[in-house]
Amino acid sequence: MEFLQQLEQNGFLVWVREGGSLWGYPTILFLHTLGLATVAGMNAGINLRLLGFAPRVPIAPLTRFYPVIWAAFGVTAASGVTLLAADATTKLASPVFYVKMAFIVLALVVLQMVRKRVLQDPLVDTRPLPGAAKTLALVSLFFWIAATTAGRLMAYIGPVSGLE
Repeated sequence: MEFLQQLEQNGFLVWVREGGSLWGYPTILFLHTLGLATVAGMNAGINLRLLGFAPRVPIAPLTRFYPVIWAAFGVTAASGVTLLAADATTKLASPVFYVKMAFIVLALVVLQMVRKRVLQDPLVDTRPLPGAAKTLALVSLFFWIAATTAGRLMAYIGPVSGLE
């Protein structure tokens, strides 16, 4: 706990948390939101296509979105680590934070499963999708919605008593 308190007192993190500048907390939170919206939104587009929406859109070329998804995830991760470090003692004492992280990890695993098992299939656009592809799409949508919901709940559900 002492390490986390010392971390929070880092000059940059104090400025982020307490500086009042538009370039501090608001900008970092905006970057986090923008990155997450891009990651979850592009995932949702791919997943909805796998579920049968926009049937004229070929599936295989959707792999081209992955570099954008991973770049947006990099922005989300970097801004998220900054936001976490600025308020580490509170965030790390919140069980909702760990729920959010678990859903993000699960969503990223499913993201890669979709790429390897569905999008990289050379016959993906020549035959009906297997049921497993639709299951992966539904699970992915659920995980991204759950991660986003948990992230929002962190603002309203505080740390567990005795841990902060």
